[in-house]
Amino acid sequence: MRRLHALRPIEVDGQDGELISFCGHCGLRPHPRAAPPASRVCDHCGLGVVLQARVDVAPRHDQPFLVVDMSLSVCAVSAAAETLFAIDETDAVNRHIGDFLVPADSNAASVENLLTLLVDVAAGSREVCTTVVRPRHEYGVRFWARIGPCGSPRAALLVLS
Repeated sequence: MRRLHALRPIEVDGQDGELISFCGHCGLRPHPRAAPPASRVCDHCGLGVVLQARVDVAPRHDQPFLVVDMSLSVCAVSAAAETLFAIDETDAVNRHIGDFLVPADSNAASVENLLTLLVDVAAGSREVCTTVVRPRHEYGVRFWARIGPCGSPRAALLVLS
């Protein structure tokens, strides 16, 4: 006889997109049938705050990602992004996103568009989108960046691939 698992509520955002939880440091997702945690700190790594994002923007545990607030300050850096940028999260938090990433096309209009896009997403007024970025001091490296809202608190999630 098959055992039926208890039903669990699925959280949705304002546009009926399914939300999933993930750690802001290791990127791991809590087990879907796990009991609600006593705190928002990740049970696996003990370093990150558990955030939520839509399924189509949430990172895999091995993808580098950054969380950026409406003032364009970095709020969280994944372990994979720490390795990619060769920086500890404690040295990256509260720095401007432009210290790490710029548009692949580095003309002034592109820079302004990326910054505006991040502010709009962090404010919750924009859908998930993709763009091409590069590390600030690297010219031959390009990444696809998937950008979408996450929270709580409300911010922009920038996932690199």
